[in-house]
Amino acid sequence: LMVFGTEDQKRKFLPPLAQGKALGAFALTEPEAGSDAGNVQTIAKKGEDHYTLNGSKIFITNGEVAHTYIVITTMDRSLGPRGLTAFILEKGTSGFSFGQQFEKMGLSALPNVELIFHDCRVPKENLLYKEKRGFRVAMQTFAAGRIGVGIGALGVAEAAFEEAKKYSKQRVQFGRSISSFQAIQHALADMATEIEGAKYLLYRAAWLLDQGKPFEKIASMGKLYASEVAMKVTTKAVQILGGYGYTKDYPVERYMREAKLFEIIEGTSEI
Repeated sequence: LMVFGTEDQKRKFLPPLAQGKALGAFALTEPEAGSDAGNVQTIAKKGEDHYTLNGSKIFITNGEVAHTYIVITTMDRSLGPRGLTAFILEKGTSGFSFGQQFEKMGLSALPNVELIFHDCRVPKENLLYKEKRGFRVAMQTFAAGRIGVGIGALGVAEAAFEEAKKYSKQRVQFGRSISSFQAIQHALADMATEIEGAKYLLYRAAWLLDQGKPFEKIASMGKLYASEVAMKVTTKAVQILGGYGYTKDYPVERYMREAKLFEIIEGTSEI
């Protein structure tokens, strides 16, 4: 909305989002359009003063609880990415409903929901940017979003590291704390080093974005590296805690489950 919205759209939708009075959601993913973002099947047909949407989305973060949705559709499936078109939808719009709520292995407080569009009429003033220019909207959203996802992964990694470091100083085996054993020291040193590397990649990407300079490549590098660091660090944290790490008495098992998501969302590690 900030980048592609008209002045009227910004005045209408941005203030409640900025004030925390409304939540937003971005809807691209479908059963046949995940990593293949250009394969969107949700169709938008143009009418005289509106567009009619039919199709569905899955795994949409903030689905049902959000008030404002950016929805990526296609106006011509045969055109692939060149047919994509973005719209602003409001919760409560006729023909817009919610389906399955997905149960996940982590981040249970974050809703991921199916969106359903059945003859959903969207006023023409809710077209975001231009017809058949939705792929650009989606890609620019992903580029900036990858910084945020990377920072989330970094936070999980740092939390797991701090928990493992604290436990290693408290846990006594063979008459001394396990933090005094070189194997544990090596593991903690590797964890700390990788966390710092991820941090500076993400800080660099955020700085470039703030300066209005090209940031997409560094943002993707930062998201990739931070998400994989989060998975490695949380797994090592569970290992350092041993049997206790596998129980819900300590938070590291939760960190490990939640870290996995960051290797998947906003572009998988393979993408």
